[in-house]
Amino acid sequence: MSRDGRSRTRTRTYAAGALALLAFATACGDNGGGGGAAPAAGTTTTPAGPRPTGAAPAGTAATPGATAPAGGDAAAWAKWKLTPLASAPAPPADKPVKLERTGPVPVFSDVKTSDKVVFITIDDGAEKDPKFVEMLTDLKVPISMFLTRDIVKNDYGYFKPLQALGNHIQNHTVDHPVMSKIPPEKQKSEICDDQSALTQQYGTAPLLFRPPFGDGANTPTLNTSVQECGPRAIVLWRESMQIHDMQYQAADKKLKPGDIILAHFRGPKELKGATMTQMFGDLLARIQEQGFSVARLEDYIQAPAS
Repeated sequence: MSRDGRSRTRTRTYAAGALALLAFATACGDNGGGGGAAPAAGTTTTPAGPRPTGAAPAGTAATPGATAPAGGDAAAWAKWKLTPLASAPAPPADKPVKLERTGPVPVFSDVKTSDKVVFITIDDGAEKDPKFVEMLTDLKVPISMFLTRDIVKNDYGYFKPLQALGNHIQNHTVDHPVMSKIPPEKQKSEICDDQSALTQQYGTAPLLFRPPFGDGANTPTLNTSVQECGPRAIVLWRESMQIHDMQYQAADKKLKPGDIILAHFRGPKELKGATMTQMFGDLLARIQEQGFSVARLEDYIQAPAS
């Protein structure tokens, strides 16, 4: 059987077991072309904090090498019928986000930078489309993956080629609960058990944590659980990718430098017939239209000193 065939078989087998999880996941992603929920109420960010509308520096200069494709060459972008993104600038030597080894972890949904870059994060892991691996291999657009153990455990191997491209794997709980609705010990097991599984499978302990739906991000109980399990920051988002367009938290519906964008590993069943690669291509088109590049989130974060 071909790889595509095996992938379709795995997806059908998994679909029944994951249906409830995916129903929950719709709250922080696509609900049919522009809906979807912003982070739960009370998720004010620190230290990055909410940025006033239009706070990007006026007259931000184009990034160096702006005429060059980001990552993959022009032919690779043409293969996917996309206009190349401008190359992102070199990562800053002085990282805007500096994490500490101990103590409370920060919560942020954007990164303070004058670079005209945004960061793509992709959650859960239900759709395991081999074409998406091919697309990322061609285009070399950086992403950060926040994976849920019980959604990815049927095929941990799918994400290893994406990791091999330099993309980091981060923590997104065991089975995607609403964190504020479960007791402290359950919160801790959701984070710690995902941390252990992902560390074992991918060889690197996740540095970052994202609570499902953004729920409970600023509660002391969740912060304590994150500290005890190993991640050193809680990451939210400013925009979420739907099927063909983004939902914006800012009233002007525009990207700002340093914004973190949320997307999901999803397929035609959740995307009203669209594929993962079509959704991701539309996301890149929306970014390109506003003149932004895509940078790697972890390149703007200083990990704690060992």
